[in-house]
Parts: sequence; C-alpha cells; structure tokens
Amino acid sequence: MTPDTPDEGIPVSVKIRERIIAARKRAHANDNIAQFIQPGELELLLDEVEAKMQGVLDSLVIDTNSDHNTNNTARRVAKMYLLEVFNGRYVQPPSVTEFPNAEHLNELMIVGPLTVRSACSHHFCPVMGKIWIGIMPNEHTNVIGLSKYARLVDWIMNRPQIQEEAIIQLADLILEKTKPDGLAIVMEASHFCMSWRGVRETDSKMINSVMRGVFLKDSALRREFLSLLPRKN
Repeated sequence: MTPDTPDEGIPVSVKIRERIIAARKRAHANDNIAQFIQPGELELLLDEVEAKMQGVLDSLVIDTNSDHNTNNTARRVAKMYLLEVFNGRYVQPPSVTEFPNAEHLNELMIVGPLTVRSACSHHFCPVMGKIWIGIMPNEHTNVIGLSKYARLVDWIMNRPQIQEEAIIQLADLILEKTKPDGLAIVMEASHFCMSWRGVRETDSKMINSVMRGVFLKDSALRREFLSLLPRKN
C-alpha cells in the first residue's frame, strides 16, 4: 500500500483523519493511530508539521531567517514531536515475545523503577517520572523479558498524556500481553505544567496507582507490593 499522491493538494493529515473517521475510531492525543498511516505518509506528515510550526514561529514574531538559533527550529520541533516525544501515537506497538510459564511461577514479581518520559496533553509540557509494575503470575501467564516492560512503557508514554489515564492504558496493555492473576502499577512523576508555568511549584509530584485482579481483592498482597517499593528519605 502506498500513500496517496501529494499533488492532489490534500494535506496528508486530512487523509489520515478521514480514514479514522471512516473506521469510526477516535484520534485523541493519547491514542495510537498507526494503523491509519500508510507507508511514506509519516515523512509527508513531518513536512506538514514543519510548515505549520514555522507559522507558529512567525506568529510569535521570531525572525528565523536572521536568527541562527531558530533558523531550523520548525524542522527540529516537527521531528521531535513525530519521531520522539509523541512517537507512541504514530508507530505500531513494540514486538514482544511471550513465553509460557514453564516453571509455574506464582510469586510476586516487581519491575522498576522504569523511566517515564511523557508530555501533558493540556500544555505539551514534559512529564518526567518513574513507574513500578507488580505482576502476580499463574501457570497460564505469559512471561515477557524485563526490557519489554520498558518498551511497553515508552510506547504508551510517548504521546500527550494525562497521568491518570496513562497508567490505565499501560495496565490494559500489560494484562493483554501477560494475562496474570494480578497487576499493580504505581507511577510518580513531576509535571512541568506545574513547575515551569502556572503556580511554578517545583517540588510537587503526583503519585497514583492502578490495581487489577488479586491486587485489588487481596489487601495483604497489595501492602506487600507497596512495602517493597523503594522509599525516599
């Protein structure tokens, strides 16, 4: 499948959006839309975002022609959004090899801290933090490599997110991949929309959790998981 010819004069973003609407799907900031992007269209989208970012710089009255620092900023920002910080919207999920639980592991496993690099969908300001994942496997659970948890976290977090929704998306994805008896996720993050702007509160962090399966039902297991997380002085 090849992208529609660009000489039709229709922006590639419009073509992608039309496919999403035709499929009766949504394109919220934290949604993945990779299935609606045809080969070669991400490069065309990069050009489109660059042109519109240049318009933003022009409206901010920044002379990018004579300012050597911002001369190529529009292109750099476009690449940053599409290929890095929002890349989780535009690419397929990472390949995750799943293995059967041959040894019938059934003890609590904790992965973390895993680094979170995201952006608030309200202001596009960075969200930086850590995630801990607790798994209670059963004999039917799929086992995945430790590095794969980091890849799944990156794929979910590399898009504009709200912290409360982000870890729910991550929990749904890990449950789908591993099918454990229980799953627990704790996320702690600093939000630059609080420290860089607004109230400019530099020490504030947000901590939230998602508990599924036995972690939700068994308070002793939940306490064990939380007690094993590293505590700050």
